[in-house]
Amino acid sequence: MGEKLKIKLSIADRVYPLTIDPKQEEGLRRAAKNIDMLAKKFEQNYAVRDKQDVLAMCALQFASKIEQGDIQESESVKEARERLRALDQLVRSKLTVE
Repeated sequence: MGEKLKIKLSIADRVYPLTIDPKQEEGLRRAAKNIDMLAKKFEQNYAVRDKQDVLAMCALQFASKIEQGDIQESESVKEARERLRALDQLVRSKLTVE
């Protein structure tokens, strides 16, 4: 296994030391930055001061984006399957005519 990297991430004014694979660093730093930015937005726009409430709202927003993406992907897969079935039927009908 490769070397591990020790980093510290700051989220909502708390520092979290982590030991990670180096290839995870950029993604984790971006995620921490996005959480911090969204938390500040919630604090400013909704006058929420309790960090736990702010972080819960951040978690809800990020999780809902993932779920909505899964729903849209599922609908796209269903549509693609229907198109493939129609194409398959068309090809089969052309092959059996001869």
